[in-house]
Amino acid sequence: MEPITFDKSRVVSFSDAVFSIAMTLLVLEVAIPEAEEATREGLGSILGNRIPSFIGLVVSFLVTALYWIAHMRIMRYVKEVSYTLLWLNILLLLFIVLLPFSTGLYVRGFNAVSPFAFYCFNLSAIGFFNFLMIRYIAKTAQEVTPIIGQWEKARALNSTFVWVLSGFLAFVIPMPSRFTFVLIFIFQPLINRYFKKKLVQQETVENEL
Repeated sequence: MEPITFDKSRVVSFSDAVFSIAMTLLVLEVAIPEAEEATREGLGSILGNRIPSFIGLVVSFLVTALYWIAHMRIMRYVKEVSYTLLWLNILLLLFIVLLPFSTGLYVRGFNAVSPFAFYCFNLSAIGFFNFLMIRYIAKTAQEVTPIIGQWEKARALNSTFVWVLSGFLAFVIPMPSRFTFVLIFIFQPLINRYFKKKLVQQETVENEL
């Protein structure tokens, strides 16, 4: 009996919809002022009071966009979706859907440790299931070369590691831990440079044969 597989286009379309809805819901955490508040406090004061909300919106939106790009990039190699891949994708989307909640929790307790740690572990879970998906696809898709598979897994582990680190550091050095996510954008170019060099070396060897 052949294993049951699912139509890739439906899985990708559903995933795109979940990503887009989650990214849209993030803006709801930026409270719209009442008319009296707008008249009494003025635009500058209103925007200043909502700085934590805008920080949460921008960071979560960009991080979710990066995971969406990673999802599109790795799904190019998939022909049919197996049960295992389907459930890995569903679990990834579960934590994507949770992100507007954890973002709201974080921005409303902006100076507290626990909400930020919860936010970091939400992002860590997204990264973890993204890694599991990539590892599974790298093993099962013939089009994924060993170097490409290692490259994609390194990208996924980079963000997962940084968000786990941020979550734990929140309990030790609360304020500096808020900026640990910058390490993602420091490590990523280094990872890209390393694997691009490996690809060039591999192409050179293949051309010499």
